[in-house]
Amino acid sequence: MLEPVSQPRSSTRRVRAFTLQRAFGFSRLIVELGVLSSFAFSLALFVAAIVQAYLSITEAFGHLGEEGMTKHLLIAAVEQTDTLLVAMALLLISLGMQSLFIGDVKNVPDWLHIRTFEDLKQKLLGVVVTAIAVDFFSVALEWKGGSDVLIYGAAVAAVILSIGTYSVILSRQSAKCDGSTEHAAGQPPTAPLKEISE
Repeated sequence: MLEPVSQPRSSTRRVRAFTLQRAFGFSRLIVELGVLSSFAFSLALFVAAIVQAYLSITEAFGHLGEEGMTKHLLIAAVEQTDTLLVAMALLLISLGMQSLFIGDVKNVPDWLHIRTFEDLKQKLLGVVVTAIAVDFFSVALEWKGGSDVLIYGAAVAAVILSIGTYSVILSRQSAKCDGSTEHAAGQPPTAPLKEISE
């Protein structure tokens, strides 16, 4: 009497497990689409920065020696750097999502290997701080006088300070988590080896 009842229950559990596996597989497809879209935006910004650099340099060569051309070229270079930094941040997001959700990315430098979400956040925070500083530098180059740039600089300094504080807290928390994981696994924290002098 019990066997006919248990068989439909086990088949129902198998169907539910199969449905969950398909749902998780679909979520990986969504993440892959996010990886591709972020990479496409990064590539587009890299190409746009290259084209803008070409146009700015050719225009500058046509007006060499004119007043203000050097400053104009310097501002264009700083703006291109800002664009490249945003493109690099999008590339980091793309590589990080690929590493965290799908699999490791081959043929990339060691500093681009992202193993945890904290690694991705730390790398992105560094790029964001640099991009904010470069953006403020471009505003300061165009400064004509007045107190507006001081207010903007104070706001930029406050943002960079808060990001730096968050980065320090994040690195300490990740170090604590790594130490507690090793202790829980029965592995004592590694200490530097002392050389034995004979």
